[in-house]
Amino acid sequence: MFLWGTATASYQIEGAVSEDGRGVSVWDTFAGEPGRVRDGHTGEVACDHYHRWPEDVELMAGLGVNSYRFSVAWPRVQPTGSGPVNQAGLDFYDRLVDALCARDIVPAVTLFHWDLPQELEDRGGWLDRDTAHRFAEYAAVVADRLADRVPMWITLNEPFVHMVFGYALGTHAPGRTLLLDALPVAHHQLLGHGLATAALRERGAGRVLITNNCTPVRAASADPADVAAAHAYDTLHNRLFNDPVLLGKYPDMSAYGVRLDCVRDGDLDLISAPLDGLGINYYNPTRIAAPSGEGLPFTDAGITGYPTTAFGWPVVPDGLRELLTGLKARYGDALPPVYVTENGCSQHDEPGPDGTVDDRARIDYLDGHIAALDRARAEGVDVRGYYVWSLLDNFEWAEGYHQRFGLVHVDFATGRRTPKASYHWLRERLAERTGADAGPREP
Repeated sequence: MFLWGTATASYQIEGAVSEDGRGVSVWDTFAGEPGRVRDGHTGEVACDHYHRWPEDVELMAGLGVNSYRFSVAWPRVQPTGSGPVNQAGLDFYDRLVDALCARDIVPAVTLFHWDLPQELEDRGGWLDRDTAHRFAEYAAVVADRLADRVPMWITLNEPFVHMVFGYALGTHAPGRTLLLDALPVAHHQLLGHGLATAALRERGAGRVLITNNCTPVRAASADPADVAAAHAYDTLHNRLFNDPVLLGKYPDMSAYGVRLDCVRDGDLDLISAPLDGLGINYYNPTRIAAPSGEGLPFTDAGITGYPTTAFGWPVVPDGLRELLTGLKARYGDALPPVYVTENGCSQHDEPGPDGTVDDRARIDYLDGHIAALDRARAEGVDVRGYYVWSLLDNFEWAEGYHQRFGLVHVDFATGRRTPKASYHWLRERLAERTGADAGPREP
């Protein structure tokens, strides 16, 4: 069946950061440092999903989705990133998976959505090759507990974004500012993916994927300098994380003075082990111009002429079709089935006088992107799932609680959940589509 779902991430919704044996994550540390997160917000409580998860499962059931993508918090399972397992943390995810299965909602587990245990970061984090091996051990622990009921596993979420914002630019945890010297983070995350894939397979896990954030890249002009810069950006954003997984090799980056000296014999064999699908997160295309002196071989020139989200991101629905058909053209038979594992928009959503939340802009956004998804499938791209980001308004990283992506409004003072107009619209849309349009059948 085609998977129509919604998605969340552990640090963004769970809260309970110091309960039941959970260890400290890099996001706990980062959010606790003055000036790191807007208005000093933290994920200490977030949506309180750790305590209110039964209510959230009922919201999913009411929405009519048949899958839920969520992430496991590594420090909740292994407080220091290695060694002893926190059984109370595993028990939480065990209860959640059982409840999803009871509601016929397919659990799709992401193992890493950026909340690295702080103790591993203190040893070097993803700059250190050993973190990849610790990640595989953690993957094995989670699979030992959940693989009998979880048919879909995602190793990493958006390794490009974690590398760039966390290690190159410092706007996300752990807050390092290494620019291109952050590139070993790319390889060590991908090596962790390869090692974790092997560990998952050994434990009978079903489908194994990686989720990459991808963007169609457009040159700002026909000027050769802009075209070359766009190629550089496409290489570093898209190909650096897709080529090793799908083709077993890194793209040539020598023109940018980039070398990955950390790659060892056999690494790419592990990284390119066959996958059951490729997760793709899409938000917008990117327009690139020649570098302007920031130490990078490109400049983001911005996209104009389109409506924007509250984040200021351009709303370009056909960019999703462009991205998916472009992946098929680039990788051909090497491209496995694709799952759109995130797609959504932030808006300034607040309840009106009658208590309802009218988020018409989000309805238009989703309607346009689902139509673009249909066009990509009609053009021959094997897409097998679509997940709306996000089920709930949540802690939006460095923006704190200022950006609302949810189908469900959350009052962060009380935790009260209010389904928005987009929730009701999507429920009706899914009721219309699920029977007649199931998409390509799962093997």
